[in-house]
Amino acid sequence: MHILPGDFGDPRIIALLSTHLARARAQTAAGSAHALDLSGLQAPDIRFWALWQEEELLGLGALRRLPDRHGEVKSMHIAEPFRGRGAGSAMLAHIIAAARSDGLARLSLETGSWDYFLPARRLYARHGFVECAPFGDYAPDPNSVFMTLDLRKA
Repeated sequence: MHILPGDFGDPRIIALLSTHLARARAQTAAGSAHALDLSGLQAPDIRFWALWQEEELLGLGALRRLPDRHGEVKSMHIAEPFRGRGAGSAMLAHIIAAARSDGLARLSLETGSWDYFLPARRLYARHGFVECAPFGDYAPDPNSVFMTLDLRKA
């Protein structure tokens, strides 16, 4: 597996991102989906990567820089056939390393509270993330779970 900056012109990346958005939105109550689309991932405060095995796209992930040395995991998604094989851990470890390299002190995320998102919450917990209060522009939402990792301790 190798991780490279994501190419927004690659149709494989566009297709996997579309799948991610469709599934996340289908599994989240209206108004509670926060996954970024293609244009949102191209914002200047976001770094975006693709996870590959040879020429096969395994997954996507992004890091958004927030104020006060804080970062956010955004739009992380592993293609269905590659789940449970270490691809999610590889992408998350890459995002955590990038956040540290950027000098961030904290890395947080928002994910769904529904059962569909349970494997993701377990993955984040295995990497040291703990539940926290909403951060940034998020408001309390029963359909969301907020998690954070103190990069100075982890």
